[in-house]
Amino acid sequence: MLAAYIHIPFCRRRCYYCDFPVSVVGDKNPITGDRMNGSNSGTIARYVEFLCQEIRQQEPVPTSRKPLNTIFFGGGTPSLLAIAQVHQVLQTLDQCFGIAANAEISMEVDPGTFDQAQISGYHAAGVNRVSVGVQAFQENLLQAAGRSHTLEEIYSAIDDVHAAGFTNISLDLISGLPHQTLTDWQTSLEKAIALSPTHISCYDLTVEPVTAFGRQYKPGIKPLPSDETTAEMYRTAHRILTAAGYNHYEISNYAKPGCQCRHNRVYWENRPFYGFGMGATSHVAGDRVARPRKTWDYYEWVGKVREKTENRRQKIEKQSLLLPSYDLLLDTLMLGLRLQEGLAIAPLVRQFGEAAIVRVWQRLQPYRKTGWVAVEPESAIEMTAIERIRLTNPEGFLFSNVVLTDLFEEFEEGEN
Repeated sequence: MLAAYIHIPFCRRRCYYCDFPVSVVGDKNPITGDRMNGSNSGTIARYVEFLCQEIRQQEPVPTSRKPLNTIFFGGGTPSLLAIAQVHQVLQTLDQCFGIAANAEISMEVDPGTFDQAQISGYHAAGVNRVSVGVQAFQENLLQAAGRSHTLEEIYSAIDDVHAAGFTNISLDLISGLPHQTLTDWQTSLEKAIALSPTHISCYDLTVEPVTAFGRQYKPGIKPLPSDETTAEMYRTAHRILTAAGYNHYEISNYAKPGCQCRHNRVYWENRPFYGFGMGATSHVAGDRVARPRKTWDYYEWVGKVREKTENRRQKIEKQSLLLPSYDLLLDTLMLGLRLQEGLAIAPLVRQFGEAAIVRVWQRLQPYRKTGWVAVEPESAIEMTAIERIRLTNPEGFLFSNVVLTDLFEEFEEGEN
């Protein structure tokens, strides 16, 4: 067990597209008038105490005594934490599990929520990679998305990050926003490249029913871009970013050589990880455990972790006697096919059996003909001759949902 995800659920406001488990704390402290953050919010301070309590109560997996190789502070807006709170969480992780000397320690940060002194403090505490939530480089699109920062604050944030000594910097962008044009998207990509990040994540907007966007808009209907436009946005990102030297290594992610997100690869390779905090999910010894998505439910849950740990241990002992299920196979396919290199066939056969992988291969055959699926070596016809299978880039990535839905239907049919 070499990875840990830390969920920090606080935001000054909820973005209109967000359905994550977050808690809105507002822009300013009602008593002091200062901008709200972990140094003046009792709500945030209380959460960090419960978070550290949960970490201390997590028993390390007996088969893995190595220190953590990756830690990821996600949210929410982790940059609302005070420097001392980041240090407190990292110190607790180090005491309980150990942190490797070369660990990747990432933090999501939002423009307008930190200054140079604060981001420098995070760096001194051990954070060595930041993911800046830019989303767009147009003021009207930032406002339309409910972002709490301005275009000017984006540039100020990047300057502060560089000044703090960070060299591993990721930027997040969103395509398919209301009123967003193909020209807007191309401009955002070009402006992002001009800031010289080592990593860029490009997410296509998903309109979730429970969000503000879900109440206002219907997918495919203006002012949302058409499906054809969003598909072209995806192709445009691939063309512009790869031409600029970024490797399109995962469906939504691009990186300079040597700068792929090590933590996120843990998820895509379906490896185990600890998850801590409200709404977080852990993957420990084959058992996935989701924490409650509401604050007080989470606090109550933390108080019962020891009991839950005993139940989990008994469940793990029972699961170890079972053969891998189709659910595990589908998880492996869904995650592994997101990566540019795809999946090696031999390990799949060893883990799930030849019969199951033959069914996968047969279901994917039509997509090889459309050019969405590729195999290595290219000349292979029979499954026994295939060493690796992957989605093509960018077309297979673009239509990955179609391919994966077909695979899920195959095994749902087989279970009935």
